[in-house]
Parts: sequence; C-alpha cells; structure tokens
Amino acid sequence: MGQMFRRLLELHGLDAVGIARNAGVELAAIPAPGERIEVDKIDAILGVAIPLIPDPAFGLHAARCWHPSELGVLGYAWLSSSTLRTGLERAVRYSRLVGERGIAEIEDTRQGLTVRFWAKRGNPAVVPVAAVFVDIVMALLLDLCRMNAGAALRPVAATLRRRKPDVADAYERFFGCPVTFGVEENTFVLSAKDADRALPSANRQLAAVFDKLLIEELARLDKSDVVSRCRATVLEHLSSGEGTAEGAAKQLHMSPRTLQRKLAEAKTTYLQLVDDTRRDLALRYIEDPRRSVTDITFSLGFSQPSAFTRAFRRWTGLSPSDYRAKSATSSPPQAVP
Repeated sequence: MGQMFRRLLELHGLDAVGIARNAGVELAAIPAPGERIEVDKIDAILGVAIPLIPDPAFGLHAARCWHPSELGVLGYAWLSSSTLRTGLERAVRYSRLVGERGIAEIEDTRQGLTVRFWAKRGNPAVVPVAAVFVDIVMALLLDLCRMNAGAALRPVAATLRRRKPDVADAYERFFGCPVTFGVEENTFVLSAKDADRALPSANRQLAAVFDKLLIEELARLDKSDVVSRCRATVLEHLSSGEGTAEGAAKQLHMSPRTLQRKLAEAKTTYLQLVDDTRRDLALRYIEDPRRSVTDITFSLGFSQPSAFTRAFRRWTGLSPSDYRAKSATSSPPQAVP
C-alpha cells in the first residue's frame, strides 16, 4: 500500500519519496512481501502532503493509483470471489493483514449491504489526516467492487463523517450517488441485487486456496505482532485516558493474563507501551509550533500540564519548552500531522 501512497502524492506533483523519507519510510524501492509500515508514519506522510495539495478531494484519486495485487493474497482472493458480498466478507475478515488500526464492517440494512469504515484517527470532521485517510480507504473499497462488478456499479447511498467540502460534487461524481456529509458513519450501500449478483471473475477453487493462505498469514500476524495490536488499542484510547490493560485484552479477544504473558514474551508490558507511545507522540507533537503544551498534555491523556512536564523531563532530560527551543535553534522541525 506504500506504493499507492507514493503514486497518489506524485500524481499531485509532490516528492513522495522525500516526504516519506522524512517520516522514516523508504518508498524508493519495491517493498519485500509482508513488509509493514507503522501507521503513524503513514499519517505523518499525509500530514505533510495535505497542506500542499489544493484539491480537498484528492484522496478519492487513490482509486487510480493501485491494483488489488498490491494487497497480496487478499487481493487475489478478492478477485476470485463469487459475489461482492463474499469479497467484502473476505476484506473484513482479513483486513488486519492490510492495516491494524482502521476497522471495516459490513451489515445488511433496509437499503442493502452497507459497507462501513472506522479510521480510528479521531473525528474526520476536525482531523484532516482522518478525513483524507477515510477518503482513500472508501475509494479503494468501492474501486475493488467496480473491478469485479464493472465500472458502472453505483451505490444506493454514501455517507461521510467529514464536513461537507466546497467540492462536494466531486464525491457524488465518484460514488455515483447522493453523499451525505457530517454524519456519524463512513459508509456506502450496495443494493442487495448488486451485492449478490454472480461475478464473471469468480473461481471458487482458487478462492479456497487463497483463504487457506490468508488464515495462515493471519495466524502469523496474531502470534508475532501482539505488541503492534496492543499499541493500536493504546492509541485509540490515549486522549481519553480511559485505556486499561483489561480493556485492551478484551478488545484483542484474549484474557488479561494471556495479554500480560504475550507482552512479557515480547519483553514489554502494557504500562511500558503506554509510556513509549506517549513519548513517541510527544517528541513529534512538540516540534509542531502550532500545538501548545496544554494541547499536547490532553492529547496524550495526561490530567494536567505538570504531569506531562515531569514525564517529558524523564524522557528527554529537558522541559517541553526547553526542548522546543533547543530543537528550533539546532535544526528545522519536521512537519507532523
């Protein structure tokens, strides 16, 4: 998926490789199979790109910048699915192989088969990175459907949590249906007829082989990447301060004792993950002159600025204001989302 982000930025005249390198991501080479990029780094790339692209609907162009084969086995399983419903069921079931923070869902509703996506990056109505990331994922999901069912596929309806942009008509042209903005969910709805129509690309035998491979991939991910999965739950609840080890264990579908054991095997603990996550975000946020210390304090889930200052001094040996002043004189601050 990193190559899709590269093409999307280059489509708008940006130095995608340079922007990504500043965020700690190497996009110049074709990635190795199974290589994963930290979600925060992808968000950092978007955070730099968004102010440089005048088109607020540029995320929809992601549909022009990729191919299902870039999803690996999941992409080929999709292409061999017998209906859009079975393809979407696969996309939901194995979505963590593509990304571990966002959540895709499908549900039968009165209108038809509703496809829903939660970015888990804050409210798209107020967080630009969240709004653009939702646009990208929704565009890719719908483009997947059109690859199998044909370019003429039109949803019954679509909704987005982001505020209505000045170019709202671009969204209606892309989705091919009315789009409602500023609501609670990011969705598009396929009619039951379209969702269950037999697809000419269907191949049940190949799909069964791909499903077996996907199950094995998911098992490997579950076994080896529990730290990343737990960190995602920490990020989700960080600003509210409501995250607990027990809550994380429940969200990861395991007992607190099992989570504790798995984290211990990875030589960490839940509290250490919280501390490390806060530190990493604090060092990014503090270099953004637009963010006050108070804003950073509450974004990281601290109860008061003095608590954040103590933690920051423990991490760096400096107070937040001293660290910011030192960074400003020693090197240009890196842009952050």
